[in-house]
Amino acid sequence: MAEKEVVLMKGNEAIAHAAIRCGCDGYFGYPITPQSEVLETLALEKPWETTGMVVLQAESEVASINMVYGAGAAGKRSMTSSSSPGVALMQEGIAYMAGAEIPGLIVNVQRGGPGLGTIQPSQSDYFQATRGGGNGDYNVIVLAPASVQEMADFVDLAFELSFKYRNPAMILSDGVIGQMMEKLVLPPFKPRRTEEEIRRECPWAAMGRMRGGSPNVLTSLDLDSASMEQKNLHLQAKYKEIKEKEVRFESILCDDAEYLIVAFGSAARIGQKVIEMCRAEGIKVGLLRPITLWPFPSAEIARLSRQVKGILSFEINAGQMLEDILLATNGRTPVAHYGRMGGVVPAPDEVIQALKEKLIK
Repeated sequence: MAEKEVVLMKGNEAIAHAAIRCGCDGYFGYPITPQSEVLETLALEKPWETTGMVVLQAESEVASINMVYGAGAAGKRSMTSSSSPGVALMQEGIAYMAGAEIPGLIVNVQRGGPGLGTIQPSQSDYFQATRGGGNGDYNVIVLAPASVQEMADFVDLAFELSFKYRNPAMILSDGVIGQMMEKLVLPPFKPRRTEEEIRRECPWAAMGRMRGGSPNVLTSLDLDSASMEQKNLHLQAKYKEIKEKEVRFESILCDDAEYLIVAFGSAARIGQKVIEMCRAEGIKVGLLRPITLWPFPSAEIARLSRQVKGILSFEINAGQMLEDILLATNGRTPVAHYGRMGGVVPAPDEVIQALKEKLIK
């Protein structure tokens, strides 16, 4: 067995190294704080000399996502990364990819908004990511890493899910996870797929005329209303399957919990300290960390809502995941929210105080 490669690096750097190692065919991006190290690391590593991976700084975020669209349509593992304002510019392209059923990976290292906002971390793109930020009835598979290790691990997972369901996938990180340094185990090298493997695994891909047949056409456009409705029904059936099969979450000390904190990403790291401090005071608090923000772990939250006296939605935003928790609990237990905005990251003491004031009283 090959020895594990243990390294110390930033979350953004981990994304870049994982992309090279998981057989990514192309990265198309544009610099923006706090995610620029993804592109910088790829430029330093020069994977075009080793694996043949294309790395291109596009002229804009709009160009980047459309390059991902084109490469994905050819069955290639392609990706981009940006931060909140840049991902906002990509929404048209992401909607087109969802409508044309083209796989691809988008990494959002969130920063505070709205608008240009600040370069400090935030989680205020939850609605944009989980509701489909463009036009039409569609969803994007959304993974929320809470460590540098997960930043690396989720690259391959996102590609696997994206190609399995022919749907865009997103890693929704933030400036805390992107900029922090941690020890991680690098994923093993996976070779890029050959053209023959792509033809076999992606018979839908636009790869020219194959064996004299008609070329595949991938588009979100259909001017016939009845046909377009059937396409939408097909998409909704696919989303239903994803919700049934791909929900992921982590439960920490929930079995005997009297109160529950629901938090994702960097907020979940703070939440772990909160439950530790609460239990030292004799308050039985558990943590439910959604790993997939879409599909959301509604069933597990519904189950826990029958057990606990109250749930605190802890997010670094004004209260966006809160709405999904309220839908899941359906009034069975009190639900409150605590968060900070504009790039301010809360301390554990603040969260404990909010828990006591809003729920324990």
